[in-house]
Amino acid sequence: MATFDNNTNQTGHSASYCKFNETFKYILLPVSYALVFVIGLVLNSTALYVIVFCTKRWKPTTIYMFNLTMCDTLYVLTLPFLIYYYADENHWPFGEPFCKVIRFLFYTNLYGSILFLCCISLHRFIGICYPVHSLYWVSASRARLVSVAVWAFVLLCQAPVLYFSRIRDVATGQTCYDTTSPELFDDFLVYSSVVSVLLFVLPFMVVMVCYGLMVRKLLEPSWGSEGGDGRERGGLAAQRSKQKSVKMIIIVLAMFMLCFLPFHLTRSLYYSFRHLRQANPAQFSCNLLEASSIAYKVTRPLASANSCVDPILYFLAGQDVRSNITKKIRSFPSKHKGVSRFVTTQI
Repeated sequence: MATFDNNTNQTGHSASYCKFNETFKYILLPVSYALVFVIGLVLNSTALYVIVFCTKRWKPTTIYMFNLTMCDTLYVLTLPFLIYYYADENHWPFGEPFCKVIRFLFYTNLYGSILFLCCISLHRFIGICYPVHSLYWVSASRARLVSVAVWAFVLLCQAPVLYFSRIRDVATGQTCYDTTSPELFDDFLVYSSVVSVLLFVLPFMVVMVCYGLMVRKLLEPSWGSEGGDGRERGGLAAQRSKQKSVKMIIIVLAMFMLCFLPFHLTRSLYYSFRHLRQANPAQFSCNLLEASSIAYKVTRPLASANSCVDPILYFLAGQDVRSNITKKIRSFPSKHKGVSRFVTTQI
């Protein structure tokens, strides 16, 4: 039920304020963000090390995974400031310009992760369903161009966040709005809806279609078969490729269904209910708005957890990851030949 104590959140215009207790987020968000920060930083730093120092030949998937890992790394680096902010019960001591920057980086890297997951899915889809065409369409140079285009598109779409993000003096300090100030909320709702469609709904639909067609192709008995003396060797290679593809399908679909979908659904409901409450305060219950707000804040850590899962995608379904690490281990102790012989024997 809505309450009217000091630990409250205010939404809407002055004529339609809803005040409700949100003390749970001062524990939930700092703890969950702290876990994501520690785990995500370790996993993504490891993935970056493997990509940069253990991979000599960058394939298109490597390029997309590098950009995905950069998104996740930059994302988790914004979390300490939000951890402090929510642990201090919505007090932002860093000033309005930095509030804008943190919100901008937070959402830029979140949506960058979604688009690069989409690129990886499209890359695998073309390789499996159109192997002949992939010889022309799938190349490292094209992957670099696509990556630049993705960054430019995400930065352009998120630029309005620098305008909408504001701070406001309240009784307990300064609030750094996750959305915007109440008087700009209607405009922000339109912007947020467009961004959700362009940067989540459409990529999600592309991923679902690609994986549906990939599964149908992988289930064909003739997929990956080849005649002559190369049949056995080709069959083993096809089996390994199929296993990588299945792992990737499972991991990416799980990320979209468990991390991104609940977050965007609950956020859309909360924003819509807030707009309806402002438009018709007498006909829209504050309790319903409170329930949607709680659901939205509960799913925010799920979206953040994506940055911990992406490196697992690289290590489980990436190209030649284990062989690259093994080569690095074999070559590393060249200055210590005795250690090198020992490591080689163990591997």
